[in-house]
Amino acid sequence: MDIYSSALSPALDIGTGFYLLFVAVLSIVGNLLVLVMAFKRSSRMKPPELLTVNLAVTDLGAAVTMYPLAVASAWSHRWLGGDSVCTYYGLAGFFFGVASIMNLTVLAIVRFIVSINLQSPKDKISWKMVKILCLWTWLYAVIWALFPILGWGRYGPEPFGLSCSLAWGQMKEEGFSFVMTLFSFNLAIPTIIIICCYFGITIKLYITYKKSMNNSNRIPNIVKLHRRLFVIAVLNSMGFICCWTPYGLVSLWSLFHDSSSIPPEVSLLPCMFAKSSTVYNPLIYYFFSQSFKREVKLLPWLCINPNRCHASNNIADNSMADADCKPRVPERSTLVEIPGCKTVSLG
Repeated sequence: MDIYSSALSPALDIGTGFYLLFVAVLSIVGNLLVLVMAFKRSSRMKPPELLTVNLAVTDLGAAVTMYPLAVASAWSHRWLGGDSVCTYYGLAGFFFGVASIMNLTVLAIVRFIVSINLQSPKDKISWKMVKILCLWTWLYAVIWALFPILGWGRYGPEPFGLSCSLAWGQMKEEGFSFVMTLFSFNLAIPTIIIICCYFGITIKLYITYKKSMNNSNRIPNIVKLHRRLFVIAVLNSMGFICCWTPYGLVSLWSLFHDSSSIPPEVSLLPCMFAKSSTVYNPLIYYFFSQSFKREVKLLPWLCINPNRCHASNNIADNSMADADCKPRVPERSTLVEIPGCKTVSLG
């Protein structure tokens, strides 16, 4: 039996190819826009925002290096390439997946540290520290991706035959320790850390909110700022975890049971759902950040009204997120400056 031939029907192969093409286009365009917006405001970026850029790079890397080959294989009704190409594809998927979950974990920790003292004007995380953390996520992912190459674990074709990943069904004995360690350090522990960090941020925001309401009966700008950052960060993490959890559960099930008992169509669904994780972050920024949406619409190649595009060059707020500071006009026509006015970033 040819392990690289599709176990799906020709119609399902073609449909899978179109789905992956759609995901690839959305992911590449969306994450490129995030990087373009970051480049435009690089001189005004805060250190935590570099983690957002790093996350976009991981999603873009997965879409560029993996999805085109998967689309071509689906439309060819078999995996294109032999064992070496299969190993490359599995390594790339594992590498970018681990890099993404570690980046989200680090981002949650950084957001928690920043929220400890909301009123402090100083950056609590330095550029040097953030760069070290970004480098750590890549090195950590490289180490884990190389383990199956070095003999701890194994890469192989997916049951439906159109892509490759970790050979879950073949690691019942010699790779059991690898799988358990993998799920512990790259899914369970990061998920717990993310939940704890954002739960801590929620409590801190609530305490700050109650104090401000007792003192001045109005919500300070700094609380609104971190509340919006909190929503975006939580959605980023939830999107990734929800996409990969079904795939992880099916993979664990195949480790303890006969993987051949799972119909190819069933094994296809969690895999396709996991691949969509590279799409959600740009969509979250677009729908939950008015400034990011405005800047995307005002890009030269997307702008419909040239006069509006030209006028936008004079706008001071070019950030990737919402400005939480609007001048208030009292009864008289004098503009009042709001103290402590800040810009919300995606970091």
